[in-house]
Amino acid sequence: MKITVSGKAGSGKSTIAKELARILSYKHYSMGDLQRELAKERGLTIEEWNIEQAKDSTTDNMIDDKMTEIGKTQDDFVIDAWLGANFVPDAIKIWLDVDIDEAIKRRLSHKREEESFEDPEEVKRSILNRAKVNQERWIRYYDFDYLDMDNYDIIVDTTNLNPEEIIKEILEKIKEK
Repeated sequence: MKITVSGKAGSGKSTIAKELARILSYKHYSMGDLQRELAKERGLTIEEWNIEQAKDSTTDNMIDDKMTEIGKTQDDFVIDAWLGANFVPDAIKIWLDVDIDEAIKRRLSHKREEESFEDPEEVKRSILNRAKVNQERWIRYYDFDYLDMDNYDIIVDTTNLNPEEIIKEILEKIKEK
């Protein structure tokens, strides 16, 4: 079984994808981790990275090719990637939603090394700007709107759920498919 996990910033994509892969004994791939690694190598924040990628699709293409290759050559994996639904069309495509206020709380309490947010308003601006830049870029490059829920098989609002509850809901919905 092929599974992609996409969702809003702060929805728990990475946490849920890793745990889902562990429970199912599947391989886990994180395109977000790959992007953060590439940005760090270039001395950029993830926000600066996204602005650069909006101007030059070279690295996007590399990541997209990697997802496509995984989707065509492997089975029994979980990919967390905003564009997973586009590049692995035969996967079970999961979208994790979250309320903006909860996303802000999560981002402030679970800081990644490359993020230096202290102010909730700064986090909110970053989340909303990143979503807008990504949406515009991917519609332009791929004619794919990652915020269109019709692209997903399973949608889970993670706002008031802990990771165990999210995983339980996802596994129940997968069984229904």
